Amino acid sequence: MPASNATSRFSDRVENYVRYRPGYPAEVLVCLKKECGLEASHVVADIASGTGIWTRMLLENGNPVFGVEPNAEMRQAGERLLAEFPKFASVAGTAEATTLAGASVDFVTAAQAAHWFDRARARREFARILKPGGWLVLLWNERLTDGTAFLRNYEQLLLTYGTDYEEVRHERTTASVNEFFDPAPFQERVFALRQEFDYAGLEGRLLSSSYAPGQGHPRHDPMLQELRHIFEMHASTGRVAFDYKTRVYFGRLQ
Repeated sequence: MPASNATSRFSDRVENYVRYRPGYPAEVLVCLKKECGLEASHVVADIASGTGIWTRMLLENGNPVFGVEPNAEMRQAGERLLAEFPKFASVAGTAEATTLAGASVDFVTAAQAAHWFDRARARREFARILKPGGWLVLLWNERLTDGTAFLRNYEQLLLTYGTDYEEVRHERTTASVNEFFDPAPFQERVFALRQEFDYAGLEGRLLSSSYAPGQGHPRHDPMLQELRHIFEMHASTGRVAFDYKTRVYFGRLQ
């Protein structure tokens, strides 16, 4: 996918992204402290930091964080939402060209984003900005598609109405995540996560996705009609649930 498309495709979805995208389990930070020796003093470059969902967890841990984000709308939202953290520095850059100094960070992280990167070029850039012995951490919330009747129906809705859902779904990239680390070894950990939504939240969650057709697209209204039908069919006490596996990959690049 052209980098310009990957950079711009969330521009009109920022508010829904802020409100309805899931966070990450607290166990992820526990894992990084145990397995990678993450300390509050470690400097982190969070690549494609977006609105700062993962960045906030690092800042709350006490880490100085460079939030590297190419999309202006997402970056400005992150700056607004993270303004309370003096250790946050917003950077207009990409995974392939972060603008950061060589050997300047202890960790490079990318949450829900690495499937957009040029893997070979990004790996070279990560190796450049990491200090010797520095860690690369990639994580994704992988939405389960087959655990409940609701999840199966929602998956079918995406396959039916999504603009390029099958091409961009990040589960494809997790199968080749080794390309970010190779020849360095890496490890994987998996944690459970759940989100619950009323109908407004479910609609917002759908429309936060880059492959959901927006207003004016011929599939937009039929998609929302089907979403309402699915919700009414499966809601319990006015809510439905998304279940995720949070996959965390980590290793030293040098």
